Amino acid sequence: MSSLAQIQDFTQLFINDTPLIDTRAPVEFIQGACPHAHNLPLMSDEQRRLVGTCYKNKGQEAAIKLGHELIQNKAKNTRIKAWLEFIKSNQNGALYCFRGGLRSQITQRWIYETSGIEYPRVKGGFKALRRFLIDQSSHIMNTTTPIVIGGQTGCGKTLLLDKIKAKIDLEGLANHRGSAFGNSTTSQPSQINFENELAVELIKKQHHAHLVFEDESSNIGTVHIPACIKDKTAQADLVLLKASVQERIIVSMDAYVINMNQDFIHQDAINGFDNFANYCLSSLHKIQKRLGLVRYKAMHKMITSALNQYQTKRQFDGFYPVVESLLVNYYDPMYNYQIKKKHKRIVFEGNADEVLAYLNTRLIS
Repeated sequence: MSSLAQIQDFTQLFINDTPLIDTRAPVEFIQGACPHAHNLPLMSDEQRRLVGTCYKNKGQEAAIKLGHELIQNKAKNTRIKAWLEFIKSNQNGALYCFRGGLRSQITQRWIYETSGIEYPRVKGGFKALRRFLIDQSSHIMNTTTPIVIGGQTGCGKTLLLDKIKAKIDLEGLANHRGSAFGNSTTSQPSQINFENELAVELIKKQHHAHLVFEDESSNIGTVHIPACIKDKTAQADLVLLKASVQERIIVSMDAYVINMNQDFIHQDAINGFDNFANYCLSSLHKIQKRLGLVRYKAMHKMITSALNQYQTKRQFDGFYPVVESLLVNYYDPMYNYQIKKKHKRIVFEGNADEVLAYLNTRLIS
């Protein structure tokens, strides 16, 4: 059983976006997995619990025996069928369990005995992969030079990043725009999944001498930026992207109003607008304390009026004063306070074309 093929080259595994069978129980998979992994477990959550309890009380031999008893006949055939269907579409993939031990070895052996296919397993399993990704993140951040793009809310930092190959899009990986109104219509990844995806991006782009990051706080929504990245970017050269208030309103309207409404409706045609309205009001509620009661009530009234106007006239015009007020009266004061503490790191300021030209000279040097 242990003589079947194993994979030890984790770098190529991730660079090639290798499809993976994760044989761990669903509860383990939900906590965190590798990119391009599909959960096709050997045991269910309950079966895993029973085997684990047996292992603690009676030892390994009894636990293995119980595991085989729990997964026999129809259950075994169902699992093998699912694995073979995956392999049919992903012939260059691999499989893993937590430590590369019994679960992945049993899966590998059953696949081989049934089909003759020697589907490789990852040596050391998820634990080894996770350790590798954490170590690589630290190593790569110590060998590359980050450049950070800053600027006021709505100035178009994300749009600029989209034009740069040597970049790490932290907000994209976190599925969040990094502000009170930054939620998307889909959930954020778990902390482990965020870190794993981020590490893979670093591995794929480690050949760049410089990597561009957007200026972020310690967390993006519910996920936290790893210390190795936060510490290095906190000392990096800072490039400020400048844009007029009107330009920022247009960018913010597209990102936080028009596109968000469309995303909610696309996700749920019946309740989409109601979900968008809840998003607007709940996001405002997050900053109630910072706004103060008087400003919060005034802003709540403006948003409610804008939502009603869209329902009756299908026009977003009512959101323009909302967005402008939030930018000028809420986000800008916070930005001005933070940027004063970073002024010694600023190496360039300009509009989108000027910043892109400057970055291109840095990235090819």
